[in-house]
Amino acid sequence: MYAARATSGPVELAFTDRHGGVSRAPFDSLNLGWSGGDDAEAMAENHQLLMADFAPDDGVEGLAELGQVHGREVLRVGLEGPRHDVHGHLHGIGDGLVTDQPRVTLSVRSADCAPVLLADPEAGVIGACHCGRAGVVAGIVPATVAAMRDLGATTITAWVGPHVCGRCYEVPQQMQDDVAATEPTARATTSWGTPSLDLGAGVAAQLGREDVRVVDLSRCTIESSDLFSYRRDGALSGRQAGVIRRSR
Repeated sequence: MYAARATSGPVELAFTDRHGGVSRAPFDSLNLGWSGGDDAEAMAENHQLLMADFAPDDGVEGLAELGQVHGREVLRVGLEGPRHDVHGHLHGIGDGLVTDQPRVTLSVRSADCAPVLLADPEAGVIGACHCGRAGVVAGIVPATVAAMRDLGATTITAWVGPHVCGRCYEVPQQMQDDVAATEPTARATTSWGTPSLDLGAGVAAQLGREDVRVVDLSRCTIESSDLFSYRRDGALSGRQAGVIRRSR
């Protein structure tokens, strides 16, 4: 069920893999998406299975998710948080979530983009964001850090989860140039010598400029059969998730 799991004081976090769910091939088995051709009941059960293991006292009702759009919108989840969607989850449109509330699980989905989980355990503030090529350019990572600081966070740690690596993320030269114009550290070369992007390097550089400590828990989604990858499998790919919560 997990590609990686960690704790920091009262903060618990994890990045899922593709195992331990009920979805059938080609979405087998822990597909945590909500669209894309998989059976809706299977996807709902996958979310229930995740929350039963990750946050058994909270249930799926405590799961906050987003309709992700590759932008820089960050939503605050609290007592007056986003509306509830048809699945009963706290929900909105954007690519970042923050909260200072306990027993709320923030979740971001990915299938090559970088899921980033953030926390200041002492301040009791957590965040999560979904950052791909467009997110690096838009600045979703610094926007999420700023939203956490608005809630009182000061000393922040970020955990970067599985995403496509620079050795595999081939892009056209113009696309590489466009991204590198905003974030030069994202410029890379594939293992076969063509232009590529290194999302992890770009995310780490942006976090470093915000004085955020970075913990790398990543693996390449394309190279690992234990993970979903849109670039490898196209429309037949499911989604994994990064999840983070305060237990108290």
